[in-house]
Amino acid sequence: MRGKIEALRDHYILCGFGRVGDEIARDLAARRVPFVIVDSNPEATERARKQDYLLVEGDASSDATLLEAGIQRARCLLAASDSDSGNTYIVLTAKALNPRLFIVARAGQAASTTPMLRAGADRIISPYSIGGRRMALSALQPLVVDFIDTLATGRHGEQILAELEVSEESRLAGMAIEGCFQTCPGATVLALQKATGAIQVGPRGNTVLELGDRLIVLACEADLEALSPPPSAQRAEEATRREPSRQHDRMPLPPP
Repeated sequence: MRGKIEALRDHYILCGFGRVGDEIARDLAARRVPFVIVDSNPEATERARKQDYLLVEGDASSDATLLEAGIQRARCLLAASDSDSGNTYIVLTAKALNPRLFIVARAGQAASTTPMLRAGADRIISPYSIGGRRMALSALQPLVVDFIDTLATGRHGEQILAELEVSEESRLAGMAIEGCFQTCPGATVLALQKATGAIQVGPRGNTVLELGDRLIVLACEADLEALSPPPSAQRAEEATRREPSRQHDRMPLPPP
């Protein structure tokens, strides 16, 4: 198990394998996302072993334990223990070991939200407030709840729900949304989060993307893997790169 954990890259660390942690682990496993469970409770660790999950036994707020779980190579940490103070210490320790780590923390009390954010959590989840809103919405608009559940499952026939980042590598910055998806016309852009944090639901096709933007897209996985700027954009980019050399070729030679 230690060898498997050491081989992980961009994985998720789940701290706490109680009732909430069990649900998180099932969802991660269903999506085939690599993750490691960290817990010191004997009953929890026994359940994790029976389900063949990767496991590190120990205190999740300990540097040594998180290092053993590969925190310096991880993509995300989920602090899901039953203790708000414990989750706050976990967040604090994790952020000190890996400042770039994305952290989601569970908060049982509203008063715990501020300390967790100060400790470095990127998202705070309150199961009780979410459960209350979910029950109210189920009573008022049950079809909306069913639709959200369908999206949250991740797969819809051949299509998946994906999050795409507009980065230097993607070469999508400066392009309109409709131009980006010419190679996969079956894709549906559900939302756009601007680099400022503002979210646009159902953005217009002529919206120009900027570095740091994120898209939520429903599309076939093969189409998303082949997503790239259209040939015209690629040719324009290559021409721009070659332009300085052409200008240099046209420069007159200096007199002897």
